[in-house]
Amino acid sequence: MRVIFMGTPRFAVPPLRHLVIEGYPVVAVYTRPDRPAGRGRSPLPPPVKVAALEGGLPVFQPTSLKEPAVVDQIADLQPDFIVVAAYGQILPPAVLEIPRLGGINIHPSLLPRYRGASPVPAAILAGDDFTGVSIMLMDAGLDTGPLLAQAQLSLSPADTAGSLTEKLSRLAARLLPEILTRRARGEIIPRPQDEAKATFTRPIVKEEGELDWSRPALDISRRVRAFRPWPGAYTRWRGKRLEIVAAVSLPSAAPAAVGQVVALDGDDVAVGINTGSGVLGVLELQLEGRRIIPAAEFARGQRDFIGAVLPD
Repeated sequence: MRVIFMGTPRFAVPPLRHLVIEGYPVVAVYTRPDRPAGRGRSPLPPPVKVAALEGGLPVFQPTSLKEPAVVDQIADLQPDFIVVAAYGQILPPAVLEIPRLGGINIHPSLLPRYRGASPVPAAILAGDDFTGVSIMLMDAGLDTGPLLAQAQLSLSPADTAGSLTEKLSRLAARLLPEILTRRARGEIIPRPQDEAKATFTRPIVKEEGELDWSRPALDISRRVRAFRPWPGAYTRWRGKRLEIVAAVSLPSAAPAAVGQVVALDGDDVAVGINTGSGVLGVLELQLEGRRIIPAAEFARGQRDFIGAVLPD
């Protein structure tokens, strides 16, 4: 069973490593080109490239899978499967036709719910009690192919997009090898998705992280979790970006203006921000250029923070 693996971010690393650990012959790894990062804008390799090189696997980083030379290269590798996990490019029909047993995609949602670019933040923003991963055969559509397997897990009230993505990645890694084996044996009949239940997600843009304090506290607390680590949920104080790193939704306290910072009596939550409905209890925050600290410590160091109206 010859496998080509295609992926780019950290989400794709556990499935790749698990295939190698389980002895599946990964004949090549395809990932996106290195990207400039940091102050020096030095090229930074994708996490999958780092993992593949550590495992001694051949790595290819084409700018496009549509180039005839790239298609020929993939065909020459004679894959039985192409496994895709957050690669970042749509596979063209010429590539999808190559693997003998099909293209397999790992998607971090219970399809057909949350097709598209941002399924993990979408589940948090919606307040879902559970989500999961889907392993499916790829077709020409966006996350529309028939399902081979699904597994679900419960969302913790503390889950961020980052922590939930890691959980889903590990879940997919445990599921993938058995699915490939059973698919190769003809033991799995692909199940079409129910198009009537399909929902879609779009890419999150940086500007969505700026908080609107007229929203309910529950909605804002979900945004804090869904936008962690990127783009971050933030407001402005003294003209600087102030990121809300961790927070909880609380009932309304004493009357205050929308966006006003208030002192709270809780042992764990000492600082709150009044919203359109309820209070956002702030646990941790980060002022631009500073480290992440508990909100209570920040308020002790910035005496005029309590009473301020954000954004300021």
